Amino acid sequence: MEFSILPNRWLLGLGIISLVSSLAVLAFSKRHRDAALRKLHFHKHRRFSGSSTPPRSLSISKESAASCANPDYVTAFPPSRRSILPELADKAVDVNSKISAGTEPSPEFLVKNLLPTTRSYSLDNDVPKYTPTGFSTAEIKAMGDFPAYDILSGVPFPEPYKNFDPAKALPRPYRPFRWAYHQTMSLTKMEPNWWLEVENTYVERVKQRQELFREHGTKVLDYLPGSELVCKELMEMCLQFYCARYPTYFSLSPDKKIFQNKLLGTKTEIKRFHPLHILLNNVPEDFAIVLRNEKDGMYYFRAGVICSSLGWNVSTKIGMQLKEIHKPIPDYKEKMSFSMDRYFSKMPTNAPIQRGSWGLEVDTPLFMPPGHPHEKLREIQKPDLAIDECYLRVDWQTLRRLPLSGGIVFNFKGLFTPVKEFRDEPYIPALLLKILKEGKKNLMEYKNTWHVEHVCLPVLEEYAREQVANGMVTPDHEGEEEWQVATLGESPYFPGWEDKWHRQQGF
Repeated sequence: MEFSILPNRWLLGLGIISLVSSLAVLAFSKRHRDAALRKLHFHKHRRFSGSSTPPRSLSISKESAASCANPDYVTAFPPSRRSILPELADKAVDVNSKISAGTEPSPEFLVKNLLPTTRSYSLDNDVPKYTPTGFSTAEIKAMGDFPAYDILSGVPFPEPYKNFDPAKALPRPYRPFRWAYHQTMSLTKMEPNWWLEVENTYVERVKQRQELFREHGTKVLDYLPGSELVCKELMEMCLQFYCARYPTYFSLSPDKKIFQNKLLGTKTEIKRFHPLHILLNNVPEDFAIVLRNEKDGMYYFRAGVICSSLGWNVSTKIGMQLKEIHKPIPDYKEKMSFSMDRYFSKMPTNAPIQRGSWGLEVDTPLFMPPGHPHEKLREIQKPDLAIDECYLRVDWQTLRRLPLSGGIVFNFKGLFTPVKEFRDEPYIPALLLKILKEGKKNLMEYKNTWHVEHVCLPVLEEYAREQVANGMVTPDHEGEEEWQVATLGESPYFPGWEDKWHRQQGF
């Protein structure tokens, strides 16, 4: 199921992501298999581009709640990462040399000695407490600031982005369209190089988010007691990522106390600010943090900085358990709740996932709390609406568990593309047209594209005809008169996407 750009778009996406109960099995879609066969000349289907395609989709467990006994979440913990402690000590500063793997704490031990997530705490306590991933407060303190999160998480640091130009950089052209369009997921393994993207809107977006915080305060940024460690951990992981991916523009001082941001021309004394404020001022990405409650084993929304929510805000959801957050979603209790809780209890740190949701918008609204004037545009078909005013909004999302705190972070950013861009993107106009015209009624009503369809449908029809006429779109099989619309093998992109993307950036 895709997100719609409606009040619970983010909440629905978080619930859907959590339906996945196993990430171990990878599966090609039919069109992925067809693409592979075409490359071997086994079929004479349409020619795919030579561009790299995204990671394979992850399979979805079809096991139902009724087939499982009620799990005991109080003693259910995610996989431990304690086995990496010797490797961490070998590559860290002297203070870490005292850390050894030691004994793996049992679930029963963890239950009795868990670090609280509902009240503030100190890493200096004489009696160590433990996080859900098995690390003690003494070990975390010994690691110091900015430990090697690639080792801790099992997710490698990104490679330096060689062709990055902050004035020209564009986000990758995500087109997460699927046909048949129904309640299935299109999850893939997160690409370590692309966890956080910086593009040419970076400076503008940071300023916009700062202004939103000045205007709305805790509606866009808030944190509860017990979230201290996870907020610090997330901030350090993000800054480490920036420094590794964009080393020309971001750096940490040798003592790791100052973060330098050359794109903004700022230097930040890290200890002076709450970690979420450092993210707000440097990373134009939304983050929602959920933590495992030590009493019931369930996950609660404990901290977040979210500037692109539509129809809700941080202050209306913070402190809630997952099932409370998702209560407005149709069928959540019956179809999603069990799988979501089970998935969160088991999610490892070394298998983050990614996906995209989409919607069509008039202009480019980023933050739209309830009652915002822009909401009115969703209720009408504006007679003089022009195609130049119509945009695809994609929220590119990742879900990952942090290694030390065991917290789970859902992060996403809103990306806008003019619908006019689809004209030279093979198969995209016909695919989107099929979804808008023939998508399942309740899903399309939830997505709420009606307010722009009177303008977008005729234009997409024109683009689709052009692509057939100029040979950009060809049938799958010999003898067929037209392409049989289906999810593209390049999804969430399109054939030739890299050539267009590079050309637009000048390399």
